[in-house]
Order: sequence, then C-alpha cells, then structure tokens
Amino acid sequence: MAEVRITIGGREFDVACREGEEHFLRSAAQMLDTEAQGLVGQLGRMPESRMLLMAGLLLADRTAAMEERIRSAEERAQAAEAALAALQATPPRVEVPVIPQSLVDTLAEIAARAESLAERVEEKAGLREDAGPA
Repeated sequence: MAEVRITIGGREFDVACREGEEHFLRSAAQMLDTEAQGLVGQLGRMPESRMLLMAGLLLADRTAAMEERIRSAEERAQAAEAALAALQATPPRVEVPVIPQSLVDTLAEIAARAESLAERVEEKAGLREDAGPA
C-alpha cells in the first residue's frame, strides 16, 4: 500500500491507497480541496468533519448533474440511432415522372412529319441533280 499526503481545505491528511493509484487519489483530493476552499472562503473556518461533509455533498451534486446530462445525451443518441436505422431500413422512394401518352403521340407525329419533309427535300435535291447534268 502506498501512502499519500493530501491537503483539503488547508488541512493535511495521510491516506493509503494501492500502488499505482496515487495519481487518482491526488486528482480526487484536488477536486475535494477545490470545493472545500470555496466553502472556507464563503463560510470561514469550520470543523473538519463539516467541511469534508459539505465539500463531498457539493461534489456529489455535481456528479448527479453530470450523470443526468450523460443519461440525457445517451437517450438522444439512442433516438438518433433509431431514426437513422429506420431511414436505412426504408429505402427512399424514387418517383419517375410519366410522360403522358398524348405527348408521346404528338412527338411521334412530329417525327413522322419531319421524316416526310426530309424525304421530299431529298427527292427534290435528287431531281435537281438528275436534271442538272442532262
């Protein structure tokens, strides 16, 4: 077991922890000290047990608020994942515009007329060519 000296609210404590966990203990103690320093600054000197209790309660309150935010974020993430899964499960609807039959018929008639005109032009052009050399 490792022994670590920590300071909380201006008071020193010797605390034992497992080897390798000293960093985590110091980090937690720093958080508790930050809360305790705020209390001492607001309320002045107070008994050690009261200072530790109130600092612990303040940290617990912050932790509860963070847990609620995490829970809310997880719920939003799950809802977003469900919405995405629903979108992926239902293929998008693709609509192809249908050309009305009357338009198809009109275009076919115009094409037939154009071909007829082209044939007449070719015939006239062919007659001129035949008439020219004679």
